[in-house]
Amino acid sequence: MIPRYARPAMTAIWEPESKYGIWLEIETLAAEAMEALGQIPAGTSAVVREKAAFEVARIDEIEAEVKHDVIAFLTNVAEHVGEPARFLHKGMTSSDVLDTCLNVQLVRATDILMEGMDRVLTALEKRAFEHKMTPTIGRSHGIHAEPTTFGVKLATFHAEFQRAKKRLVAAREEIATCAISGAVGTFANIDPRIEEYVSEKLGLSPEPVSTQVIPRDRHAMYFATLGVIASSIERLATEIRHLQRTELYEAEEFFSKGQKGSSAMPHKRNPVLTENLTGLARLVRMAVVPAMENVALWHERDISHSSVERGIGPDTTIHLDFALHRLAGVIENLLVYPENMQAVMDKMGGLHNSQRVLLALVEAGNSREDSYRMVQRNAMKTWAGEGAFLDHLRADADVTAKLSNEKLESLFDDGYHFQRVDYIFTRVFGRSA
Repeated sequence: MIPRYARPAMTAIWEPESKYGIWLEIETLAAEAMEALGQIPAGTSAVVREKAAFEVARIDEIEAEVKHDVIAFLTNVAEHVGEPARFLHKGMTSSDVLDTCLNVQLVRATDILMEGMDRVLTALEKRAFEHKMTPTIGRSHGIHAEPTTFGVKLATFHAEFQRAKKRLVAAREEIATCAISGAVGTFANIDPRIEEYVSEKLGLSPEPVSTQVIPRDRHAMYFATLGVIASSIERLATEIRHLQRTELYEAEEFFSKGQKGSSAMPHKRNPVLTENLTGLARLVRMAVVPAMENVALWHERDISHSSVERGIGPDTTIHLDFALHRLAGVIENLLVYPENMQAVMDKMGGLHNSQRVLLALVEAGNSREDSYRMVQRNAMKTWAGEGAFLDHLRADADVTAKLSNEKLESLFDDGYHFQRVDYIFTRVFGRSA
């Protein structure tokens, strides 16, 4: 992670002060529960609440000697709390603090990601209705197919990000667990009621079985979900990049006053934001395989996952948060050129109506094979730049023997292709207007 691709709210979750603050809250909550159960002296947790503090620099100093971050943290806290600090961490193990903290951070990060997701969905819905009936050519294999509308294009992305939001909700639930179960997760030295208390206070659920660590299949699912969301971001970014190509110029990223596109060529207006989004998507997906590989730890635990998560936890959530808000801004400010969309669609001389002619010939009594040959031989003339498709059809005796001139002309009404746009919008947005 670098500051260039980070937003302060998300970055703050991963700062040392935030992490150690969560550690202290976990330890304090555990002490409260132990005190309520009569396991430590009355008043201990109140002293901890009042006096406990830490200094990041001091923790680093202690860790340099003891080579253990949780011990360094507890030692620093004890310097503030005094004698009652001996009751902190009673029956607990480092993973109880580390794993519970990580999941708290991931839950908080997810709540911020949800804000970005909602902004993307709002922007897509607004622009989709704005261009609900703006004709544009649909493409398969990058080649002109049949007409669609730019609003329908955006509706496909809205539906995709609706699914992404549902997956993010599920990922949050998957990761929102707490483990305060002690060495190898047997609760031998700590009462399970302490875990229940800490879980409730932190808004988490107790991990059913923690083998000293929270099982990493949960984290694998979480980061895989973020990877899928990143791929959806890239799909939309790639579409915009294609539409901005000079020979199409159907849509374009907003180009602000004073912005420069190239150090060498003053005329350039490059799709830098969506190209950036493509790169950020790769960075997010980069975490997926390491998260999967973290699942297979040795026996009840090892720490091969630790170094991985110290990197992918902040990096992935920070990059995805930035990407969602950048994408939302691109959509909100996207410049759309309906006249260029129409010109591009008209460029191929009406070939986008070939299926309608094919079906009309079949309905008129021809076999599908004969109808296909008749349509294709005329279409290939237009493809070669030899005139309009409709004119070739009118000059083909086999075609006109089955279809009148009036019928042929009716098959070139582009409005036909948009007759079910309202139906699509109702399915996606729950409304058509």
